[in-house]
Amino acid sequence: MPAARPRLLYVTDLAYQARGRRYCDEDVHLTSRLRERFDLALCHPLDAAALMDGFDAVVVRNSGPVLGYQHAYDAFRARALATGARVYNPLTGKADMAGKQYLLDLTAAGFPVIPTVDRAEDLPLLPPAERYVVKPKLGADSLGLRIVPAGRLGALAGDVLVQPCVDFAYEVSFYFVDDDFQYALYAPDPARRWELRPYPATAADLEFARRFIDWNDLGYGIQRVDACRAPDGGLLLVELEDLNPYLSLDALPEEAVDAFVAAFTASLSRFAQETLSTA
Repeated sequence: MPAARPRLLYVTDLAYQARGRRYCDEDVHLTSRLRERFDLALCHPLDAAALMDGFDAVVVRNSGPVLGYQHAYDAFRARALATGARVYNPLTGKADMAGKQYLLDLTAAGFPVIPTVDRAEDLPLLPPAERYVVKPKLGADSLGLRIVPAGRLGALAGDVLVQPCVDFAYEVSFYFVDDDFQYALYAPDPARRWELRPYPATAADLEFARRFIDWNDLGYGIQRVDACRAPDGGLLLVELEDLNPYLSLDALPEEAVDAFVAAFTASLSRFAQETLSTA
C-alpha cells in the first residue's frame, strides 16, 4: 500500500487586513503548493483548538495578531500542550511567540538589539535620544506603538516597553526555515516599510542573524529576523518573529519562491513524519 500522506491543519485568517500586505494571497499560494505533498485543510485561528485533533500537524501561518483573539489562542496553546499535538512552529519559541520579554532578556545579555527597558527606574540605562518608541509588551503588527518625546517619558503607564528611536538607514529581514537561511529582503526607504526588495546578505549579516536563530533553538519552523542598519553601520535587532511571520514572497523572483517552497515542504515533511512514525 502507498504510504499515508500527512494531514495538515493550516491555520490562517484569510480576511485579515494588513497595511501594505495581502496575507491571503500568500497563504492561497503556499497551500496550493503544499497540497502536492499533504492532505491539507485550512481553518481560522478561532477554530483551531476544536479541529486540531484530526491532523498529524498544525501549521500556524498568517493568523494575524494574537491580540485580536487572545483567549482563543491561549485555549489553543493549552490544548496543544495537553494533548501533545504537533504544532509548527513549535510552541517552545522564546521570541514574539511569547510576547516581547525577549527584547529585555537580549538587552540584558548584551545581544545586538535596540536597547529596551520596561521600568521607569531603568530609563537612564537607555542611550539619550530626542524621541523614544513605546509599545505594548504583547503588541504585534505595530498595534499600540507610539513615538514619545523624551520629556514625556515620565508620564508612561501600563505594561509597555521603551526603546530609543533609532535613526536607521533601512530595515532588513532575514528569513529562515529551521536553521537554514533562505533569503533576505530590505526596505530602502524607511518610510515605506513594506516596499521590499531582495537584499544581498553578507557573511557578517548572516552571522548577526544566526545568533538569534541559535538563541531561539526551535529545531523546526519559519523565523524572520528583523533588523535595522544603525548610524554606526552595524545591525540591531528590531524583532524576532517566530509565531507567524509574513514572508513577503511577492517581493521575490520566481526561482527564489520555488526554493523557499521546497525548503518549507521538506521541513514540514520531516516534522509530520516524526508524528506518523510514533503513531
